[in-house]
Formats: sequence, C-alpha cells, structure tokens
Amino acid sequence: MKEAIVLLNMGGPNNLREVEMFLTNMFNDPAIIRTKSSLLRRFIAGIITLARTEKSQEIYRALGGKSPIVEITTSLVKELQEKLGNEIIVDFVMRYTPPMAAEVISRLKDSSVNKVYLIPLYPQYSSTTTGSSLEDFEKTANALNWFPLLVEIKHFFTNNTYNQCLLLLIKEALGDDDSHDFELIFSAHGLPQKIVDEGDPYQRHVIAHVELLKDKLHNEGIYFRGVHLAYQSKVGPMKWLEPSLGTMLQSIGRKKVIIVPLAFTIDNSETDFELSVEYREIAHDLGITDYRVSRCPNNHPLFIQTLQELYKKMQ
Repeated sequence: MKEAIVLLNMGGPNNLREVEMFLTNMFNDPAIIRTKSSLLRRFIAGIITLARTEKSQEIYRALGGKSPIVEITTSLVKELQEKLGNEIIVDFVMRYTPPMAAEVISRLKDSSVNKVYLIPLYPQYSSTTTGSSLEDFEKTANALNWFPLLVEIKHFFTNNTYNQCLLLLIKEALGDDDSHDFELIFSAHGLPQKIVDEGDPYQRHVIAHVELLKDKLHNEGIYFRGVHLAYQSKVGPMKWLEPSLGTMLQSIGRKKVIIVPLAFTIDNSETDFELSVEYREIAHDLGITDYRVSRCPNNHPLFIQTLQELYKKMQ
C-alpha cells in the first residue's frame, strides 16, 4: 500500500494577484459564511472581497508581496520528508490558494497513493478550519474519482511535544528577562459567537489549551505577572468571542506584554502583520512599555517531531 501524509492549512496569497482569489474563496466557503442560499453567500462574499482587497494587498505588500505561509510550509514538508525518508510521500494542501486540493490529489493519484494521512495544521478543532479543510479534501477526491483510505486527525493541542515547542518559543520571546515583569496573552483567532453556540468546540479547546500551557509553565517554575486569553481577527458586525485582543491590551495598562499566537502553527499575515505591526502600534499608543510576539512553530524541530508523532499515532 502506497501512503502519503498531507498537511492541510488555510493558505495565503503567493503574490498580490492572488489576494482577491484568497478572499473570494474564503468568504465563499459555506463553513465561513453560513447561509443556506449559495446565491446570497456569493453576494456577501463579493461585497466583502471588494471592500477588503485593496487593504489586504497593502498588508501583503508590507510583507514582501506575499504571505509567508506557503514558503514556510514548503520548508516544513521538505524537512518532514527528510526525517521520514522514502517510506511515505509528504505533501500539503492549502484551502484557499495554491496548492489546492485538486492539484495535490491529482499528483497523489498519479503516484498510485491509496492511503492518506490527513493532518490539519490547526491545533484546536473548528468546523471553520479543520472541518472545512477535511471536507474539501474528501469532496475533491470523490469528484476526481479517487477513493483512497483516508485517516484523519481532528486536533493536537494536547500533544506534549507540541506544547514543549510552544514553551520554548515563549522562553525565546522572554529572553533573559524576568517573567514576573510581563503579562502573557494567548491570542487565538476569533470566531462568531453564533458558531460556538451551535456546538463548535473551538472555544473549549482554546481554553483547555491555555490551562495546559499555564500548568506546564508553572511546572518549569515560570510565573508571569498574569496569564490571559484574548481573540483577534474579528470581521463584520456579528458578535464574536470575547475579550478582543484590543480590549485586553487596554485593560492591562502600561505594562510589559508577550503575545502568543495560540491558534496558528505557521506564521502568516495575522501574526506577522496584525499582531506584530498593527497591535504593536495600538500597544504603543496605550503606553505599553515592552510589546513582544512569540513566533509560531513553523519548521521548528519540535514541531517536525510533533508531526512525526501524529503520523505514528494514526498508523
């Protein structure tokens, strides 16, 4: 049996021309815009895309004309492939920008792969991220008349190696300074409250993850002035999970802060720009004297080890 590991993520524009594609595909996703009418969804997606394309292009222009997510994921896949050798093919699919499911599935089908381990790169489960990516892969495979055995993982925020990786990144952001002088804020991507109320487990997973990491920090004798959870990236007028990161920063006052992007494994515009640029300016205006953002796991050796462990567990 020929096997493959496929990592799944949301993607990001590979160039400025793909910004409109990214926004169009994302807001046309039924898991994102939850209306029964596909016509209404396309209408809403069109309005949002029109309103956000130019501003989003400015953001990606500031990041060098593209999202870093594909380049980092390519490196991650290469290093994971080197660790696993020839025993299995390693590839990746992006949900909203190339390489998308149809392209990768065609490649795997041509290689006679008949078993696929699907690992979404979202630590916590949400129907809007993990659920959407898994469903898209399966539907696309069926449409291309390819029916391999699919083995899926839904979340991995409890994996000890992964959390050790996050702890190392927090320590890296802290450096030689005293943790007692800093507020630690875990910033998770926001979600409309309505989706959570409908049963999405994302918020429960995020809260549980914060508690896990807090315990691990304390076990290593690391105590921050305070440990908090906030949510970022709100879109539209709907009620989203609270508190927002902006509100949290305001409540902290003139103190030192380390932000940990809890819901992302790969750096992207929401870490490299939203957290590292936009919220840094907000923090400065609020009088926060030291504002730091820890890196995502990216291709850290412990994250590569995490993926190896997940694969072995799925076998």
